[in-house]
Amino acid sequence: MATFEDTSAEFKAAMNGLGLHYHEELYDAISKYLGPAIYNQDASLVSCSDPDELKTIKTNFLIGKLGMDDSPQLDKIITEICHGLGQSNTKKHRSTFYYLLTAVLNKESVFI
Repeated sequence: MATFEDTSAEFKAAMNGLGLHYHEELYDAISKYLGPAIYNQDASLVSCSDPDELKTIKTNFLIGKLGMDDSPQLDKIITEICHGLGQSNTKKHRSTFYYLLTAVLNKESVFI
């Protein structure tokens, strides 16, 4: 089983490859929040083509964890991040996806 450091380094390399700058402490905090999911090949990735998964992200993470109110704006932000990470990119790491949601919504204080 990969260590947190190995997995985190892989995700950060992907962020760097996309040319995204990030706050390392926040990124690590979000990865730790995700727990064992980051070690599972399927669970560590977000499928933007799966409406049920996107609904779960909205309900459990945006509304449940970040404390956002349900609104069409949340769906729009999720869609924008899906597009921003690339429609053909099949390796949308969950840590990166959640990091971007947190940053766009200015909810960093939830984690750090």
